[in-house]
Amino acid sequence: MADQCDLCLLGLIFLSSLLTGTSGVDDAHVFISSGDNVHLPCNNDLSDCKSTTWIDSSFRHSGTVSLIELGNKKKNIERNERLSLGSDCSLNIKNITEEDYGLYTCRQFVNGEQQGTDTRVFLHVLQVSVSPSSSSSSSSQTEISPGRSVTLSCQLYSYDDKTRDYLVRSEGLQLLWVNQAGVDLKTDSRYQILFSSDPCIITLTTTLLNEDDNREWRCQLTLRNQLQTSVRYTVKYSVLPSTTASTLTPTSLVIVIVVASFAVLLPALILWMIRRKRDDNRRGTDDSEDHQTRPVYPTGQNTLPQQEQTDDHVTYTEVTAYSKNQDQKKKVRCDDKVTYASIRGAKAGSQENCSELYASVNKNHHKSVK
Repeated sequence: MADQCDLCLLGLIFLSSLLTGTSGVDDAHVFISSGDNVHLPCNNDLSDCKSTTWIDSSFRHSGTVSLIELGNKKKNIERNERLSLGSDCSLNIKNITEEDYGLYTCRQFVNGEQQGTDTRVFLHVLQVSVSPSSSSSSSSQTEISPGRSVTLSCQLYSYDDKTRDYLVRSEGLQLLWVNQAGVDLKTDSRYQILFSSDPCIITLTTTLLNEDDNREWRCQLTLRNQLQTSVRYTVKYSVLPSTTASTLTPTSLVIVIVVASFAVLLPALILWMIRRKRDDNRRGTDDSEDHQTRPVYPTGQNTLPQQEQTDDHVTYTEVTAYSKNQDQKKKVRCDDKVTYASIRGAKAGSQENCSELYASVNKNHHKSVK
């Protein structure tokens, strides 16, 4: 009976080791997406954190790098501005990048002696990169446009292959691509989902459509069927899709044609109205001048005397007075009086010679008509 209890205890210890990590019960795994902020816990924290030291260990460094020493942040490191020490002695890192993955160790020192055991935290960073398949090298997002084939690569950066393989085989770590509704894109034939030889890299390949602008795809990471983190990728076209006849709907095509026709005809219509207005103004001016300068001739006389026709710039005026006593038969009586007056302007010549101004007034003539 005692032997069976010992076996059960050993099994619980082994299971606890699997659930907490590969190197001891104090190991922890933290999964974060690039661009986010992360909080790395220190389990054996003390009250004031002045004894706390954080060390970064990874293959990109030659050995280990101290980030925090006895509660003070190191100043001679590249990411100094992104690091801070929490009130619970945790290590906070802002704006995570794929270069931040690795093994972080928290230690406590009092009077130069270490207190307790190390707290080891494995930081795993999930990141998505994009490259149009027509290009041999990775390309920026500005080259993405409708009609092009694009490949999105989702990769989990871990401390080492041993740790990563353990998570995949023993902890059930899994990557998958989903849409905005959380539906696995493997169920849609439009998308090609592939795993490389590395189980922590998964790619999505598709041909972009006009309606994909602002569409979101997500790469999710699950551990023991529980979501740990995800990376969102939103399609952004730097140039709007071309509105050619082949891509426009019939209604949109009609609207485009009407707008284009109106844009062409409107300037022509405005020009025609301006010209017509000018012609009307010119015609009105000519008519006014004709009325002002056209001479009035006596009844039955259509032309001026020969002498007057040769004079330029002369205006003639005829005034005829009629008797108020004319009867219906229009007979002339002896008491009717007629007055004739003619005034002629100056002749062509010097305007200074006032003697050339003439005026004549004919006296009244009385005629008896029997």
